[in-house]
Amino acid sequence: MKRGVLVLLAIAGLATAAAAAFTSGLAHRDTPRPARLSEAPSQWSDKDRTFIGEAQLLQARAQGDLDRDVKSILNVNKRMEYGDFVWNDRNVPKGPVWVRVDLDRQLISVFRDGHEIGTAVILYGADEKETPAGVFPVLAKIKDHESSLYDAKMPYTLRLTGDGVSIHASDVRWGRATHGCIGVPPAFAAKLFDQVSKGDQVVILSDQAERRS
Repeated sequence: MKRGVLVLLAIAGLATAAAAAFTSGLAHRDTPRPARLSEAPSQWSDKDRTFIGEAQLLQARAQGDLDRDVKSILNVNKRMEYGDFVWNDRNVPKGPVWVRVDLDRQLISVFRDGHEIGTAVILYGADEKETPAGVFPVLAKIKDHESSLYDAKMPYTLRLTGDGVSIHASDVRWGRATHGCIGVPPAFAAKLFDQVSKGDQVVILSDQAERRS
């Protein structure tokens, strides 16, 4: 996987968007520094998000740190526990949707029209069935899916691979894992399901997977 994807949101002058130090069962997102006033877009004002200036985007693209536009990120000023999520699409216009999953930090971020609209702590695959890294289109949406293989309900399934790796609602708790899927809190899963369309991209990142390849 090319470096531009691995450091997709490492934008110069800001703390890494949608990134966190994950310790002791808690995910903590670093509070980003606001973009300089002269660089901030004039679309709207929102104290709950940080807007990213054009100069910062140009610099990130020139350095190969960004392969798609990110216009703003959510300010999450708390330690997120298992089952927690933040969702805020207030004033965010309609536009392309994509999803970023960071396996190492156990976080998912949802973007619409370049603006982050949601983030949550996730579950992911155990050693015997790891969650794959890469870029995956959403192949299917199944609202009330039930797995015959694992005899388990998987509401709000977004299928990513032919062998069944999906994003779906889970009881996100400490010590739990999945069979390769990405588990998210049920209320977050419902919002994500409504936002994502078949064919939208999900970018799954893992430094550990990169080191093994």
